[in-house]
Amino acid sequence: MADERYVPGLENVVASETSISYLDVEGEEIVLRGYDLIELAGCVAYIDVAGLLLGGSLPDPEHRAAIERGLQSEYGIPEAVYDMLGRLPKGAHRMDVLRTGISALASYDGELDDPSEEANGRKALRLLAKVPQLVANSHRLLQGQPILEPRGDLSYSGNFLYMLTGREPDALEERLFDQSLIAYSEHEMPNSTFAARVIASTMSDMYGAVAGAVASLKGNLHGGANEAVMEMLSEAETAEELEAIMLGKLARKERIMGFGHRVYMRKADPRALLMKEALSKLAAAKGRQDLYDICAAGEAVMKREKNLYPNLDYYAAPVYALLGIPVPLFTPVFLAARTAGLCAHVIEQHARNRLFRPRVRYTGPRGLQP
Repeated sequence: MADERYVPGLENVVASETSISYLDVEGEEIVLRGYDLIELAGCVAYIDVAGLLLGGSLPDPEHRAAIERGLQSEYGIPEAVYDMLGRLPKGAHRMDVLRTGISALASYDGELDDPSEEANGRKALRLLAKVPQLVANSHRLLQGQPILEPRGDLSYSGNFLYMLTGREPDALEERLFDQSLIAYSEHEMPNSTFAARVIASTMSDMYGAVAGAVASLKGNLHGGANEAVMEMLSEAETAEELEAIMLGKLARKERIMGFGHRVYMRKADPRALLMKEALSKLAAAKGRQDLYDICAAGEAVMKREKNLYPNLDYYAAPVYALLGIPVPLFTPVFLAARTAGLCAHVIEQHARNRLFRPRVRYTGPRGLQP
């Protein structure tokens, strides 16, 4: 007989065993294969974290160089894919465009239906190489701008930011952007990762699982929150104006994006603190202390009024704005960063698979006669 316990939203239900990551809420630590994510962000680059997530250990210099060579060898998007994306409506949501692009890329992968760990690892590398190009260049195409190819003289994160903004980043911009990618790289079992694992549990391919995660991440209750945060911040020129906007939203019982988290609840998201520090550095370098002060004021309002703390999206949004990243690309950038974590979960799911097949509690009528 099925266990009919009903947990709305599956809150605190353990759905998988994993060696990839864990949110230690009590210890205020995000564990990535034994390492503290925040500590990693302070001493290694995103490419190292991607290697850790996909390979199980931090790469040594020789392995790191091999990963970089592998990524560079997989750069490049088929012209037919770009041609198709360029024909989409200019106002298409960029996550819809990205989902379409990832689905199209699947057709060009000769190992698409090979679920072995070795083949999945190679597919993960291809996705890591190509997703940033899809994010940046599909937007450029729909804006009527020429595509930008990755440059051999730039790092992985430097290339991504270059393609997003059309200019070579300075050292501070590149490092802070890299830290944001680490912050977004993996976060245990949010909706999008669960969606990817559910799809992978049917033994569907990695591209399909990642495309499903894109659809999940689009929602403003998940990844789309960073765009909503920036839209709110853009309405205020002073801390006082932002406070008035927030108080108005609260009075109307509207949800304010960028605050609260299903897991952290009444604790600070460690990644938000990382990005708050990044915003402080970037604001100082660009003469935008006003933006930092406005964001800090908004944080104080929500702590005072609702006892809620900011999550990663609240401070990542203004960091991306100061880096010159177009707002419609905030969520696609999130997905690009999360690609390493998503692929790690697909590899793990395929390696020891169990099809997800939950039951329901039926609340409809019975015994009706036709």
